[in-house]
Amino acid sequence: MEIIQDYFSDFTETQTQQFQQLQALYTEWNEKINVISRKDIDSLYEKHVLHSLAIAAICNFHKGAHVVDIGTGGGFPGIPLAIFFPEVEFLLVDSIGKKIKVVEEVASAIGLKNVKTMHGRVENTGQIFDFAVSRAVAPLGELWGWIRNSLRKGRMSDEFANGLICLKGGDLTEEVKQSGLRPHLFPISEIFDEPSFETKYVVYVPR
Repeated sequence: MEIIQDYFSDFTETQTQQFQQLQALYTEWNEKINVISRKDIDSLYEKHVLHSLAIAAICNFHKGAHVVDIGTGGGFPGIPLAIFFPEVEFLLVDSIGKKIKVVEEVASAIGLKNVKTMHGRVENTGQIFDFAVSRAVAPLGELWGWIRNSLRKGRMSDEFANGLICLKGGDLTEEVKQSGLRPHLFPISEIFDEPSFETKYVVYVPR
């Protein structure tokens, strides 16, 4: 938890308590349903929570914005972002039911009121969103194909027009080329000092 507070210092008491509860909850659930790599569970706050919050570090979603988390897995980046932005509505989507169960249980346990879940594919939500977020789910071109028709034009953040914001790692040259898109890449190593973020990026595609 301290690593989060090294970079973000203006949490309410409720937000602080919600972040603090994540370690015990994910440790418990991970023993039943493997949603986080066993070797990473002890680094939950750095490799999962702080990584998710790289999005919050560069994009301040407006109150009332609607955000969908594509392939949320165990709830990343959606759960940390929902704690960070309590006045933003989040829909966390995954095609694997047991992962959605973990998300629902964690969100309920920490009292998140701004999270809804869906077991299924993001193309089938039947909803329109301001932003989509994602972490290591699919190539950029595929993500954009799934979500572009479900994003409304507009500007529900201080920094960016509505669009797709995803977390990716490694050399993205070929992936970006194949996508046919012109994304903006933000090195996370320029946001957070931790060595684990050396080759990781926040990738933004405007609607």
